[in-house]
Amino acid sequence: MGKQDGSGRLVTTEPVDDATATIMHVDMDAFFASVELLSRPELRGKPVIVGHTGARSVVTAATYEARRFGVNSAMPMSIALRRCPQAIVLEPHFDEYVRWSKHVMGILEQFTPLVEPLSIDEAFLDVAGAKALFGGSYAIGTELRRRVRAETGLVCSVGAAATKYVAKLASGRSKPDGLLVIPASDTIDFLHPQPITALWGVGGKTAEHLTRLGLRTVGDLATTPIEALRSTIGDAGATRLHELAWGRDPRGVSTEHEEKSVGHEVTFEYDITDPETIRRELLRLSDMVGVRLRRHGVLARTVALKLRFGDFSTITRSKTLAEATDLGRRIFEEARALYEATGKQHARIRLVGVRAEQLVGDDTLMQGLWDPDEDWREAEHAVDAVSARFGAGMIRPASLMKRPQPPAE
Repeated sequence: MGKQDGSGRLVTTEPVDDATATIMHVDMDAFFASVELLSRPELRGKPVIVGHTGARSVVTAATYEARRFGVNSAMPMSIALRRCPQAIVLEPHFDEYVRWSKHVMGILEQFTPLVEPLSIDEAFLDVAGAKALFGGSYAIGTELRRRVRAETGLVCSVGAAATKYVAKLASGRSKPDGLLVIPASDTIDFLHPQPITALWGVGGKTAEHLTRLGLRTVGDLATTPIEALRSTIGDAGATRLHELAWGRDPRGVSTEHEEKSVGHEVTFEYDITDPETIRRELLRLSDMVGVRLRRHGVLARTVALKLRFGDFSTITRSKTLAEATDLGRRIFEEARALYEATGKQHARIRLVGVRAEQLVGDDTLMQGLWDPDEDWREAEHAVDAVSARFGAGMIRPASLMKRPQPPAE
């Protein structure tokens, strides 16, 4: 795999026999940082870090210039600035990232309707049916990258292969601003020299176990008897990794996406011991979750609470509701009850989160003759209408006006 700073980059510079490379992985390069630079073009070519500057903040994104100093996403900001003291830190603007993501996804859908978004800044495409209009994968990838740059000012890298797994590896290897096409006949030659950590599902612990067996590359694993793998990582893991090591990945591009949960959480600048502050945060986060549920037209059957303490220990608690809901107030009442039941009201709390789970369509909402949430339902739908017209945050519960709140992750 290419390093995050772009070293080890490998690209396709001319058309190849790409009839079998019909699955593409499109990955935006340093997406959050690149969006920020659209409004700060004078910072292009400089080490830029996106993130908050608080004592416990982490790096949200970094330009390739900053990555060359060893700055990576999710790194504590304090460490990042020690590694790259000359870096320029910009506050994140998540609404802008969502807006530009939608624009990019719209461009991808002009090439094929078979687009499977993986996250805000990457997607799989099946371009098998697009060749008659746009040519082979090399031509499609080249034109797609050109269109994204011309219409947004952003840059993406593209991998094309016969499977999703290899396509994703290829886009990573072509970063930044590259295109790498791997025909099916070249899959093994491309795949086997990759490090063992390039296999999906091989994290730190699994890599340690495999390294003890003397396995350092994908090729090493591919040629290891599967029985030896099973004794180390179990039947399911051994079978899956062995298949991937030989480039076998039966998954196709799926345009159906079912969100399984919706949640928000916040990490405090310092440990909180005041229960009232935690309750206010639960209300704020619950309202945000309710807004997202209604926006997506889904209801939650389960409410979950997450607490992380000053010693980094973490607990989660959940409750399944008698009736599914999309109301922030109902979610808050359940989250608050879960919080009270922990008995941890005066513990030092570092992080608090609220999540709605077991989502179902809102057509399952059954209101009887008496709806105990009727007043809150009318109020929250009214807030939705105001937000749609004038922007989010115009109306908030009075208890949230007491002091500025830290941003949710």
